[in-house]
Amino acid sequence: MPHLLIEESPLPGLIFALTFDAEGRGRQIGPGDEIPSLDDPDYGFVWLHVDLVDARTEALILEGRLGPARLAAATFARDEHQRVVVDGPHAGFVIADRERAFDGSSSEEPNGRLHCILGPRFLVSGRRHATACAVAARDAVLSGTLVPGPAKLLERFVGSTVEALIATADRLSTALDAIEDDMLDETKVDDARPLGPIRRQSVRSHRQLAGLRAVFHRLEDEAGTEGDQLPDAVGAMAARVVQRLDSLHRDMHVLSERSRLLQDEIAARTTALTNRQLFTLSILTALFLPPTLVTGVFGMNTKGLFFSESDSGSVIALAIGALAALAVYLVIRRLNVAGRPG
Repeated sequence: MPHLLIEESPLPGLIFALTFDAEGRGRQIGPGDEIPSLDDPDYGFVWLHVDLVDARTEALILEGRLGPARLAAATFARDEHQRVVVDGPHAGFVIADRERAFDGSSSEEPNGRLHCILGPRFLVSGRRHATACAVAARDAVLSGTLVPGPAKLLERFVGSTVEALIATADRLSTALDAIEDDMLDETKVDDARPLGPIRRQSVRSHRQLAGLRAVFHRLEDEAGTEGDQLPDAVGAMAARVVQRLDSLHRDMHVLSERSRLLQDEIAARTTALTNRQLFTLSILTALFLPPTLVTGVFGMNTKGLFFSESDSGSVIALAIGALAALAVYLVIRRLNVAGRPG
């Protein structure tokens, strides 16, 4: 797949650029081709994807070549907090995305960030680390997928992250089902160790999803206010994305609660088992304490010891120890100490 070089002179820091016609067909601009302006009327809309690590992009931002200068400066800043900034008909986003390795694989957790500026006829996206959704969207467009507008392209970005989160939620839910089945099986020992990684990943994914959900809830609110200048397609896109994110947010919340409740239940069962074992040990200690005292007394090497001159002294000592243990047992039964709780 051909890429624009980072050193492309008309627009330094550009990774790739695509133009879309009125029907939503995309075409990638090759090296040496002219880079269209963001409001070029000859195209349906333009998509630029830039490398924010390149120091030369700072000048492009100030010149307004990546969108309104003030909005671009706020959106492409180094702050990685998920947010949306609305400026008239334009909106700037910082949203969660999966990081992409050199071998093309992507992380399960959306711990990367994609910065976007959405305009009526353009979308400018940028990243500081390689991310997955922009590349996936570009490949889909070049394979023939129609994208009727920049809002729909942004929706594809979010959809890619949502699909990855859904796959993660399904995998974690399956793992929790297996742990729950093992816990209900009386023949298997409860083990809380597999729950640790599941709970950690579910909480971290839920945290990223909560930030992404807050961004589009705010965008939906901004699009619904009186006097907003955002295109109608942006408001419709925000409503669709919010619906998907709310549904996934509930599923991830349930997943996080399931892992926590399972961990608490296994801990409670383990504590109950330990208490039963300690209770049994305490009863045995109480039963053997009197015989131990008896054997200790008759084991003293002192003069005048009881039954020291009797041929049946050992038998009598053993009988006293047994009677002492029996007496303690009767006292325990009388006090109902050994009874099971109701």
